[in-house]
Amino acid sequence: MKFAFLLYDGVEPIDLAAIGVVSMAKRVMPDFEYLTVAATPGLRRLSNGLRVMADHGFEDCPHADVLIVPGGPGWPQASENAAIRTFLQRRSEGALLISICTGAMLLAQAGLLDGRMATTKCEVRPPEVPALSLLARDHARIDARQALMVDNGTVLTGGGVSLCIDAMLHLIATRIGTAQAAEVARIIEYGAAWEANKARLPTLLATEGLS
Repeated sequence: MKFAFLLYDGVEPIDLAAIGVVSMAKRVMPDFEYLTVAATPGLRRLSNGLRVMADHGFEDCPHADVLIVPGGPGWPQASENAAIRTFLQRRSEGALLISICTGAMLLAQAGLLDGRMATTKCEVRPPEVPALSLLARDHARIDARQALMVDNGTVLTGGGVSLCIDAMLHLIATRIGTAQAAEVARIIEYGAAWEANKARLPTLLATEGLS
């Protein structure tokens, strides 16, 4: 399984934990691969200054089975970027989309969550407005829910910040196997946290979407 991780200016570095889960999962599933992609190849400046290299641009990005869309303070600008919207729309036809944190806002702006349940970041530090509230306010065709994960079959939206780890474990559990996901959780020493998060937040399954 090949994963592509979208980069844009202002991604929150903690969302890179999604790549970390894939990297560690290679110890259990050696056929896992990942790459990074941005509008053009080269360095992207993440939130607070971390720079990360994009392997590919939108035009030369190879096929990936899963496209991971992260969030961060740069999401408002990224969601209005026509090139990013077009890339997401084009890739939605052949890849599983998984948003983490405010990455859901990019999918919403691209129209890829219309008629579906979805979640995004809920916890904020005032006076910041929760992204979940913005999702509900600005996108009337989306059923915004507070959840650990909303799985629509071809589009998955995960909760905020470190819950990107839970989203990736859910992906492995449902697309590969529960035993493999449990082993990955064990080797990243996240098993107890995963169980605690599943106990406090629902995982919503809506594989047929909403009418």
